[in-house]
Amino acid sequence: MAVGKRSAGRQDEMFVATSEIRRLSHPFYQALERMLKNEGFDAFAEATCREFYAEKNGRPGIPPGMYFRMLLIGYLEGIGSERGIAWRCADSISLRDFLGYGLSKNPPDHSSVSRTRRRLSLEAHEAVFGWVLERLHSSGLLIGKTLGVDATTLEANAALRSIVRRDDGTGYEDWLEELAQASGIDTPTRAELAKLDRKRPKKGSNDDWTHPGDPEARITKMKDGRTHLAHKLEQASDMDSGAVVAVTVQTMDGDDCASMPVTLDEAGRQLSALAIEPREAVADKGYHSNATMKRLKAGGLRSYVSEPDRGRRSWNAIRTQRTRPTRIAAGSGALGANGCCVGAARFLSGRLHIFWRPAGCVACISEGRRTSANACWFMRRPSISGC
Repeated sequence: MAVGKRSAGRQDEMFVATSEIRRLSHPFYQALERMLKNEGFDAFAEATCREFYAEKNGRPGIPPGMYFRMLLIGYLEGIGSERGIAWRCADSISLRDFLGYGLSKNPPDHSSVSRTRRRLSLEAHEAVFGWVLERLHSSGLLIGKTLGVDATTLEANAALRSIVRRDDGTGYEDWLEELAQASGIDTPTRAELAKLDRKRPKKGSNDDWTHPGDPEARITKMKDGRTHLAHKLEQASDMDSGAVVAVTVQTMDGDDCASMPVTLDEAGRQLSALAIEPREAVADKGYHSNATMKRLKAGGLRSYVSEPDRGRRSWNAIRTQRTRPTRIAAGSGALGANGCCVGAARFLSGRLHIFWRPAGCVACISEGRRTSANACWFMRRPSISGC
């Protein structure tokens, strides 16, 4: 077999019959399209979004079913921008087939997708999300017993150089120019302002700065080391199937322990519509705190949260019968949390006797007290003799 060569001067055909083109479709998207068609997804999406469209006037927009299909493509393909989703749909023949666009029609561009997203309300998106959860539950793919909670930083669509001061609304660059003039530089250049900003000991604080276009965004250090305006995206997933049950976008003011109840409440609301009651919660060590453990227990959730290494902890402020023996005065006994005699941690006066009899302390038994099978510590009282 000879080596083939690519001809650079070849003239393309002017007309191509669609019957001669091999149909390229992905098996996954074929199965997904059959499921959406059988379940009546397009009719549900159109009924949910009908109030946001005109009946007759205006140019026809993107069908709601096609718009939400493009969002599904972005999630399944790992594309986080509308421009990237539009480019991927226009480039792939299998995705064109999934959206219902042939070779002669162009899929929507990113501006049309963005316009449709701004037109639809948050409630419409939540309704479609609930419809997906219902299909997962009816197919046996959503258990909902154990929920895993995790959060990440979501970069805001706002420039850091556009922040203003909360007190007087001064811009960041104007504020740097005032600092430069105060330090003796009358007409500072951009390089001098950048150098002054790097040498400034105290950087931008969320207590002093905000963004006029996105007041909920906070100055945050991203995972790659950059400083940017960001939000906290937290989600709760079904640990059995991996299905996302709830998603919340919150500010970066508090830690993970403060945002976890909001996400769990949203997950409980979504699952209650399906008559599912979560029983367990799983999270990493960033969510561990005494308040979080108590809150989960009060909500009827069994927690699986790894405890961080905080070093040696002091228990002086937490003295319970279960963790430490009760301090008693001389001449009296001490009972543990289960009613057994555990003796005295210290004594003020009198004598301390330690009994190593497996059957326990005879003096305690004579008084009708329960005793442990191991050593029994007991403060000898004058009324009781010998053990």
